[in-house]
Amino acid sequence: MEQEIELGQIVNTYGIKGFLKIVPYTDDIKRFEDLKTIYIQEKNNLQEFIIEEVKYSKNLVLLKLKGIDDVNIAEKYKNCYVKIDRKNAVKLPEDTYFIIDLIGINVITDKGELLGKIVDVFPTGSNDVYVVKNDIGKQTLLPAIAEVIKNVDINNKKMIVHMLEGL
Repeated sequence: MEQEIELGQIVNTYGIKGFLKIVPYTDDIKRFEDLKTIYIQEKNNLQEFIIEEVKYSKNLVLLKLKGIDDVNIAEKYKNCYVKIDRKNAVKLPEDTYFIIDLIGINVITDKGELLGKIVDVFPTGSNDVYVVKNDIGKQTLLPAIAEVIKNVDINNKKMIVHMLEGL
């Protein structure tokens, strides 16, 4: 499992004091208020920053980080990802998973057929949909509902599913 979890992406700067404008990848936008530090992934470099201030603008998070004190410094982090240590992640309810833990796991039907690996997850409002792709590129969309998802074993990177009529 990954040590760090993506919490958002820096999409722009905000103001002249070095605030970063972030699209959050969390269901709870206020989550940033509970953090003391974050990491910024810049290419292959992961750098830790202390959070000085958190603001909000529409559905975006505005972060002021120690050491990023003007718009010119902030500009270099545009399009980078914001991460946190897994130990600082919220505890998930039963039968819910971090997307990063689902990407790449093998999906097998309850009849033993390998469908492929999860390559993406997207929300639809009522439930998430898992995008599964096999070695030849065939794509299968699976709703993340109890009737379909029978077992998820993150540690062994395996998911058992029941294929409903029409999937």
